[in-house]
Amino acid sequence: MKMWIVLVLVAFAAGASAQSCSCETMKWATCDDAPCACNILTGDNNRQPLNCTSLIPKCWLMKAEMYRAKKGLDTRTGGKPVESAFVDNDGIYDPECQSDGKFKARQCNNTEECWCVNSAGVRRTDKGDKTLVCEKLVETHWLRLQLTHKALTTPLKAAELKDAIADAINRRYTNFDRKLVDNVEYDADSRLIVVDVKKAEGERQTELANMAYYMEKDVKVSPLFKNPNKFAPVIGGQTLEMENILVYYVDEEPPTFTMKNLSAGIIAVIVVVVLAVVAGLLVLVSFILIFTRSIYSVFVKLYVCLFIFIFLCSSLPERDRIRSTTKPSKGKWIPCKVFVAVGIYGESACIFWKTFFFFFFFLAVGLCQFSFYPFYLRNTD
Repeated sequence: MKMWIVLVLVAFAAGASAQSCSCETMKWATCDDAPCACNILTGDNNRQPLNCTSLIPKCWLMKAEMYRAKKGLDTRTGGKPVESAFVDNDGIYDPECQSDGKFKARQCNNTEECWCVNSAGVRRTDKGDKTLVCEKLVETHWLRLQLTHKALTTPLKAAELKDAIADAINRRYTNFDRKLVDNVEYDADSRLIVVDVKKAEGERQTELANMAYYMEKDVKVSPLFKNPNKFAPVIGGQTLEMENILVYYVDEEPPTFTMKNLSAGIIAVIVVVVLAVVAGLLVLVSFILIFTRSIYSVFVKLYVCLFIFIFLCSSLPERDRIRSTTKPSKGKWIPCKVFVAVGIYGESACIFWKTFFFFFFFLAVGLCQFSFYPFYLRNTD
């Protein structure tokens, strides 16, 4: 009888141990008993051991997400509603991690194209090839979290907001130091909360990026914690449910982007300004030529050159398209980048562009001919 009692107690203890062996900070983790050890798959037959008493490093989380996405596993709670559904992967890539979970300074995403990142894994240089050298991993020491909350029934007490945000971050993200919440600003009209989280430059114990990544998942997707609750500060008896978040990263050293990789929108604005300056100079030269009785053909040739240059610029091959809210029919030309930049989209923009410059061209030629006609008569007398 005593032997049976001992066996029951041992089985009960084993069951209790199995239940307690879990990873509260990573819902995708698998845990083994005797002793309790948890890990997560970051590749085929590649299990990364985890310390579940703290936030999992962002680099390992991104690798796990990429692996699960490649294998068709859920990266969000609930999975796809239908097979044709698609999701935004939040700009993640397949990173290379150091043994302690930090990002390697150079990332290539398993391609021939590489770039340098900061300690949050965010690109801070132009992209290059495999010869790109990243001398060190630059630390991110300041995060700006722009949070938007859902509508409330009563106005928010802004004076209590900083303490409420700091306490919520401390409780939710494994005792994150609430003193690092440096400043909180609030815009009631837009329901926008701006939170500055800072650590001293040179400090390497606190990983700001891990907390920010967990918070992004809490707000945008679904929690990475085993607990399904989300980041929701309580102030004045009201729970703030967040509906959007934007994270800005400030490094100890400024990023080193160059002009060669400017976004298409900025390039288009520069093109607009350059064209406007060129057009203005040509018009000025035209009037000077008129009043100095220069040769008529010179004036016409200037406008012909301007017309041909801008007309050719107004249409680009489909492979050069930036963004368009309408899809051009196959084989047709599409609007130029200038119209994309100023918000005019679709094939109608191309028609408008060409029509405008046809009118401008013939009007200019007509004015030129009319202006020079008296001089022409005078010189033939």
